[in-house]
Amino acid sequence: MKPFEISRVFDAPRDRVWQAWTEPERLKQWFTPKGFTGKVAKLDLRPGGSYHYCLTMPDGKDMWGRWAIREVTKPSKLVFVVSFSDEKGGITRHPMSPDWPREMLSTVELEDLGRKTRVTVTWLPINAGDTELKSFEDGRESMKQGWGGTLDHLVGFLKKG
Repeated sequence: MKPFEISRVFDAPRDRVWQAWTEPERLKQWFTPKGFTGKVAKLDLRPGGSYHYCLTMPDGKDMWGRWAIREVTKPSKLVFVVSFSDEKGGITRHPMSPDWPREMLSTVELEDLGRKTRVTVTWLPINAGDTELKSFEDGRESMKQGWGGTLDHLVGFLKKG
């Protein structure tokens, strides 16, 4: 299966973009889909660590997620398994798409372009059955839109300084 990949160049040095991806108070401010707000962010940034977060949806409901961190290569690469979660950090199904893969291997690469940084995000389902794999394939346009909105938030966050 071909992974989903999205890439964007940011008008900020790599160290600053790395901070945005690796500091919980910064992540909480931008790592959300359009219309959502970050509410809780607890990060243990190390292989074997995790990031547990809560997003408030436009309708006021909370949605939890988590990363199980596999690799941290400062300032260029993060690898983690992303899942929907409950308040206690347990893995749950996507609240609006029950056939969505429960676990997604996510790789975030930051390429130094001088005063700019290219961020490439790659997603690939792991431990997924046929129904989940089909949902992933069918969801590529939705992932493009969702990640596009999230990366738009990162642009705005980085402009704030």
